[in-house]
Amino acid sequence: MGKFIIEGQRSLGGKVRINGAKNSVLKLMVAALLGQGTFSLENVPQITDVNTMIGVLRALGVQVQFQAPRMQLSVSSVQGSTPQELVKAMRASIQVMGPLLARLGHVEVAKPGGCAIGRRPLDIHLSGFQQMGASIESEGDVFVARAPRLHGADISFRYPSVGATENIMMAATLAKGRTVIRNAAREPEIVDIQDFLNQMGARIKGAGTPVITIEGVHELGCTDFTVIPDRIEAGTYLLAFLITGGSGTLENVIPEHIGPLLDLVQGMGAHLEVQERAVEILSPAKLRPFSLSTNPYPGFPTDLQPQMVAVATQAHGQSELVEAVFDKRFGYTAELKKLGAHIDSKEQAVVVHGPTHLKANTLLAGDLRGGAALVLAALAAGGSTTIEGVDHIDRGYESMETRLLRLGASVKRIAN
Repeated sequence: MGKFIIEGQRSLGGKVRINGAKNSVLKLMVAALLGQGTFSLENVPQITDVNTMIGVLRALGVQVQFQAPRMQLSVSSVQGSTPQELVKAMRASIQVMGPLLARLGHVEVAKPGGCAIGRRPLDIHLSGFQQMGASIESEGDVFVARAPRLHGADISFRYPSVGATENIMMAATLAKGRTVIRNAAREPEIVDIQDFLNQMGARIKGAGTPVITIEGVHELGCTDFTVIPDRIEAGTYLLAFLITGGSGTLENVIPEHIGPLLDLVQGMGAHLEVQERAVEILSPAKLRPFSLSTNPYPGFPTDLQPQMVAVATQAHGQSELVEAVFDKRFGYTAELKKLGAHIDSKEQAVVVHGPTHLKANTLLAGDLRGGAALVLAALAAGGSTTIEGVDHIDRGYESMETRLLRLGASVKRIAN
């Protein structure tokens, strides 16, 4: 685990190019397991979650070459048992279950790990596979699933789970007959996976809507593909400009993917120039308070909630944020309070009183997005703040300290 040393109260400015979406590329890499041949992925970020997934795929028999931002995957024969230590390190690894079950008829996958941000039950994934004809057993820390060949099914989710939508959609591409997913998640990353699979020869329609229909095919090939920009990374850097009273430009961004954030930031007084693939921001002299509730897409993303709490410490008035997706996502607020933040908690919500003159301290990042919130708060705080545990931040942000330096921040990485 390394640490960041951040000298705060420097106004950021300049341009930052947004990398490919973490929550898309990890699933695209897994989707390649369904095909045959050599795949080329462009706009792939150099983050530790990508490196972890490379380890998973190599253990399954995939040849991987990666020099960011380009990745090449060569898929021929694969095997169905995943390396437990890698799967436990990253929740997205559970996504290998659908492709391997569909392709091989069996899969053994360790129960996944990832950020400790609350309950993230897998029953929606497992129930979907069972409705498609799979038998699933839990053997200690491992799920064992079997199905000679999956069959199509009409599946209604009790909640629009992103991971379950992706997992069942991928499995259904090689199932016999038609699969319909109702109350499907609608995130842009799911549209990306649909487009990727269809270029491989799948027959999927409806991604981005609550109903996705998949007509199973016998086999899939390979394709070349460019990953969409990361909307959460885009939002994080937009808020870095805002919390420091700066101005700058996000390049390689799809504005409609961050529509709720743009509306909120404008409501706080910022001036935005929104172009086709770029967003310019000019921060106001005085930030207005706000209220928000996280919700599945197209609502306000839970992955930007911690960063918004950090920004709320600098707003003039009382802001309220409700977390409606994960039940334990406010753990990072204890670290913000070490800087002097005035935050009241009430069930699944926090009330932030601002503006607060934050003062430097030593903080510990406990998860990916909470870690990003600590970085934003440190940028606004007086003095030199140390953030430990930045390996969590590296899971989703490529060279964050280098990119912030280019925008005028004072950030130094120290390896432990």
